[in-house]
Amino acid sequence: MKQNFDLVIFDCDGVLVDSEVISCRAHAETLTRHGYPITPHQVLVRFLGVSDREARQTIEREIDRKLPDDFEQQVKAATLKFYEGDLQAIAHIGEAIGAIRLPKCVASSGTPEKIHHGLTCAGLYDQLAPHIFSATQVSRGKPAPDLFLFAAEQMKTQPSQCVVIEDSVPGVTAGRAAGMTVLGFHGGSHCQPGHAEMLRAAGAAVTFSDMRQLPDLIARVGRTAG
Repeated sequence: MKQNFDLVIFDCDGVLVDSEVISCRAHAETLTRHGYPITPHQVLVRFLGVSDREARQTIEREIDRKLPDDFEQQVKAATLKFYEGDLQAIAHIGEAIGAIRLPKCVASSGTPEKIHHGLTCAGLYDQLAPHIFSATQVSRGKPAPDLFLFAAEQMKTQPSQCVVIEDSVPGVTAGRAAGMTVLGFHGGSHCQPGHAEMLRAAGAAVTFSDMRQLPDLIARVGRTAG
């Protein structure tokens, strides 16, 4: 039977690497140090899937002042420090990537350095390089469609032939706005009860919590889309 997808686009944090809790901790500690008290859980709720740049702009509007020029570097340094000891790949993702017989790429809200370091720490970089794209390469991050459209263009694939694997509402929104099919993953350690329902409400075609399901889901949803 015909397979209707030509490209699989993976988000990184919370889909490939179980990093969202770590990233939120680094972000919260750095913001609190600069006079914006916030917990890791509050960062998770407010900024899951949003680029560091856009999260910073939101906070600066709220406090009516600029954060330090090197704020993103401070968050990155804290994140990478935590990565060294705590970061794990999402369970079974390596096997799932190997079983998907389609071109693949990564499109993440993180910086290129953060993506590279995370995938390397988790042992996934060699499976996905060099097709790795960052929100720093486009003018607008998720929930705008720019990053996914950029990834499809770089991979020479029509948006309608792309399937996106996402774990956040901004990511699902971005994928749908790009005209792509989105599968919502809710198996990361950051996902709370009701996360799957939020992803479906944002437009995910299906939701799943175990990466061992992914190769068959891509094939099944691709046939349905056709």
